[in-house]
Amino acid sequence: MRRIAIAAAASLTLAACGGGTSADTDGDGEISMKEAAAKSKDMVKPQPGQYRATVEFVNMEMPGAPKQVQDMMKGMFDRGPQTHEYCLTKEEADKGFEEMARQAREDDGDCSFEKFDAEGGRIDAIMNCNADGQGAARMTMTGTGSETASQMTMTVDAKAPNGQTMKMTMKSSQERIGDCDA
Repeated sequence: MRRIAIAAAASLTLAACGGGTSADTDGDGEISMKEAAAKSKDMVKPQPGQYRATVEFVNMEMPGAPKQVQDMMKGMFDRGPQTHEYCLTKEEADKGFEEMARQAREDDGDCSFEKFDAEGGRIDAIMNCNADGQGAARMTMTGTGSETASQMTMTVDAKAPNGQTMKMTMKSSQERIGDCDA
């Protein structure tokens, strides 16, 4: 799941991009994290500063999960949107998606994009991940963004090695609210 979170955060950065050329540069039908990172080099990067991020869980389905697990997940929804603030330094902003993709490649597992359309401040992507011993996940991401804000809806369909499935939809937004506190 850490890999999925990194890729989702990276996609928020990409939502501000331009350029319509295909990211599948080797023509193998998959867009690797490396290919997505290469496509992002000339894209708009977020401005450094203080950001407010909000994540809202919209829906979760876990058929066959124990009641205790379902109750725990329901608790996430009952809390409402989760908001936190963070400082994005110039160095972090300059690294953009390329650094996030590098970190994702270092984790266990394998992720690639099935679809990666990012143009004119919009993103429409599908990413597939397989993590050794943890199962597989397919994440659909759609959203918009600029240098100072982004909004995204993500749906994750996951399947554990034991056959247990989960479908989760969440919405996230990030907004630059000023300069970082010194």
